[in-house]
Amino acid sequence: MSLFNIFDIASSGMSAQSVRLNTTASNLANVDSVSGSKEDIYRARQPVFGAVMKEAQQGMALGSVEVKAVVESQADGREEYNPNHPMANDKGYVYHSNVDPMSEMANMISASRSYQNNVEVANTSKQLLLQTLQLGK
Repeated sequence: MSLFNIFDIASSGMSAQSVRLNTTASNLANVDSVSGSKEDIYRARQPVFGAVMKEAQQGMALGSVEVKAVVESQADGREEYNPNHPMANDKGYVYHSNVDPMSEMANMISASRSYQNNVEVANTSKQLLLQTLQLGK
């Protein structure tokens, strides 16, 4: 495997983790959103990753990561009786999103560290390529 292929792998990982960070940020931004019906609440979203195997030269397989889909959680949101709320339905209930801020924060930390690890892989590969070029002097 060429060192240049490592850049493709690391960049696909960074791209996937960037999508994960964006969906987590969207979830956290909507953690306090409310609705007048269960069907209209904001539902937490999570990306689904998949491995992509490509046939490279000399029969070696190269892998990368891609986002297959972004799925919504089907968990129920929290129901609250608050007849004075402007979004309350005719029975006086408002429905909160199903986003769990603690799990979203853990997800954000995990995605951030994964992104940083991919950056380190790219930087290390760059340094190896530069040192290889220095051997020719």
